[in-house]
Amino acid sequence: MKITKLLFLSLISLSLVSAEKPNQTFDFRIRTITAGITIENLDDISSINEAITFLEKSKKLFAERGYEVQTIRISTQNLHELISDEPTKQTIQKLKKIDEILVQNDVSLSIGELVKENHYAEKLADWTVALTKETSNISFSIPIASESIGVHYQSIKTASEICTALSKNSKGGEANFRFTASANCPDGIPFFPAAFHKGKNSFAIGLEYPNLITKVFEKSNWENAEVNLRNELNKQFKPIEVLGQSLQTSDWNYDGIDTSPAPGLDASIGQAIETLTGKAFGNTTTLSACALITKVIKNVEVKSCGYSGLMLPIIEDKVLAKRAMEGNYTVEELLLFSSVSGTGLDVIPVSGDISKETIEGIYMDVATLSIKYFNKALSARLFPIPEKNAGDIVDFNLPYLTSSVIMKVN
Repeated sequence: MKITKLLFLSLISLSLVSAEKPNQTFDFRIRTITAGITIENLDDISSINEAITFLEKSKKLFAERGYEVQTIRISTQNLHELISDEPTKQTIQKLKKIDEILVQNDVSLSIGELVKENHYAEKLADWTVALTKETSNISFSIPIASESIGVHYQSIKTASEICTALSKNSKGGEANFRFTASANCPDGIPFFPAAFHKGKNSFAIGLEYPNLITKVFEKSNWENAEVNLRNELNKQFKPIEVLGQSLQTSDWNYDGIDTSPAPGLDASIGQAIETLTGKAFGNTTTLSACALITKVIKNVEVKSCGYSGLMLPIIEDKVLAKRAMEGNYTVEELLLFSSVSGTGLDVIPVSGDISKETIEGIYMDVATLSIKYFNKALSARLFPIPEKNAGDIVDFNLPYLTSSVIMKVN
């Protein structure tokens, strides 16, 4: 027993030493370290500040080991658990005070689900418009499916009204970047806007690593791509896990790594897929590549959490955006790819005059797919663009979004 324990400690030490290479460069980034906290009420500023202190310490540790940490974030329990009734102007004023602290410290916050399961809130759309105008760093969601109820038909109505209102009342409809409709999303997701928290304070890590996948696929074929990718991800992620575990204390529990390969403007998951298939994204074998990547990322030998699924966000990925402009795939095909892999429909640009009924239909399909595939975590973040129609090219003011085409919805 003593020998086994000593061997374990030695392996941990070696892992830490291997991570201590400040001059080492990586083919990926840490997209986020997200702290999940349970606050007493919306006046509980001290818990927010404590989380910020912990996150800054965590970011510093990873930076010292050579990792680039793009963002630090906080998620709380769902908003509907913190207020007795539907949110009001007073709720916004309390959140505005929190937002001021977030902006000062370059931190984002998710307040989770605004309403209980399968609930229709008639005035909530107007409230979210006011919230997005009064704050800048706060995200939120509406649940549209759950294991206990199934499809949330009433919540879907609420979500479609929010999506439409945010589109019409923000420049370029960009307020929808802070909102999603979530289906069977668990607590502990480090990515926004679907994040919410339950229980004891904890933290999780989200990664941006399409470039790492591309590098592996450049030296792979269909027969060995799965093994090669699995070996490389295990090699790269284990030191991150060791650092994460070293931050765990009696006050902060380590939830794990969301192994979703979040893309960025210079880290395209579309490029990674095309490197394996040898074809433009959307052509035959795209589905097979999505399935292969997902199989690997769901079985990496680290503690995982959150989505741990393939993300295909059109306007955050230059290759996906380019293929959309070329008409290589449809919204419906993106949903098909989600059936074998991903996290749902993410930042999909659609016509500004899209009806609430059509949005409801998209949400219903996402919710149904989630239920069908054993309560798979999916979400839908739609971008209706004011004064734009299917086929129009659209640009964005947000620096992490790329130009794309307005997609037709059948």
